Amino acid sequence: MSGPLKGIRVVEMVGLGPCPFAAMMLADMGAEVIRIDRQQTGGATPYPMQGTKFDVMARGRRSLALDLKQPEGRELALHLVAQADALIEGFRPGVMERLGLGPDVCLERNPKLVYGRVTGWGQDGPLAQTAGHDLNYIAMSGMLHEIGCSNAPPVPPLNLVGDFGGGGMMLAFGVLCALLEARGSGKGQVIDAAMVEGSALLGAMIYGYKAFGAWADERGSNMLGGGAHFYNTYACADGKFVSVGAIEPQFYALLLKLCGIDDAAFDRQMDREQWPSLKTKTAAIFATKSRQAWCELMEGTDVCFAPVLDMDEAPAHVHNRTRGTFIDVDGVTQPGPAPRFSRTVPAVSSPPSSPGQDTDAILRDWNVPGELIERLREKKVV
Repeated sequence: MSGPLKGIRVVEMVGLGPCPFAAMMLADMGAEVIRIDRQQTGGATPYPMQGTKFDVMARGRRSLALDLKQPEGRELALHLVAQADALIEGFRPGVMERLGLGPDVCLERNPKLVYGRVTGWGQDGPLAQTAGHDLNYIAMSGMLHEIGCSNAPPVPPLNLVGDFGGGGMMLAFGVLCALLEARGSGKGQVIDAAMVEGSALLGAMIYGYKAFGAWADERGSNMLGGGAHFYNTYACADGKFVSVGAIEPQFYALLLKLCGIDDAAFDRQMDREQWPSLKTKTAAIFATKSRQAWCELMEGTDVCFAPVLDMDEAPAHVHNRTRGTFIDVDGVTQPGPAPRFSRTVPAVSSPPSSPGQDTDAILRDWNVPGELIERLREKKVV
């Protein structure tokens, strides 16, 4: 392993969405993360990529398949927890407690353990036990309402805001904060990362604008929400799209110059009443050239311009290739570790493991006696 978290040991209770994303982030940075997978029963799975090289969020970790319903399985999990710096899980509140692996039990075994939990609604509150998905959590945060065009329903922003930004990243951040604190106090603690709260926090600036009176209630009418002609996306002559974010006066002036605009109406850049008509005029201008032609004219200038790339184009773009933004792991193109470090350079240590693939190696490396491993195999605990 390499990276700034080398030497940190994490137990990941395998689930979907934000928890494996947080585990991937920690593993990318050099932490030794072991996955406790469910034993495979042969039935259909709602996540068909699991156990394949395409399960990108499982990269860089070894897998132990364990039957936690058996007492020996729980005891083995606690043996691992006793040697870990952190445990992370993303189940509905109460699941880990029913398995006998709740925070009280784990912290009794390892008082310095950081116990990270991520859910949609949080560990308590009226909705804590209610099912939900990313879309529901960002809806509750107030952020979904702001995404989309005026006079149209809100647009789901994939599951980037809730699962990954408001959930997985907040969990990883919370775990690292608690690990730093534990170095001084010698005490672990529980992190309660809720996607409603995480996605609300991502909207901190927007809430500030609203309180200041600079954010209108109508979706799609605000500068950063698609209302402004100078901060928007436009279709080109070939049906492809470009993005423009010329907010500052000097960038806006350059946009007008490169577009050949001498219409006096464009002088009123921040006049909201003018934005709808100016968007129509700007759209007509961008529709006159291909995306490539606009790239040749604007890319690399201070217009604040970029082509809207699809997922095949993005890894091939010269800037992304130069930076190594995307990497190849076992033939699968995927985003590389981020952010960058000057000295403790992170790297993806391995492609995804199938559930249980590394059981023997993990148990050996985590000091489980060989004769105990054999007994556990006989009882089909592992």
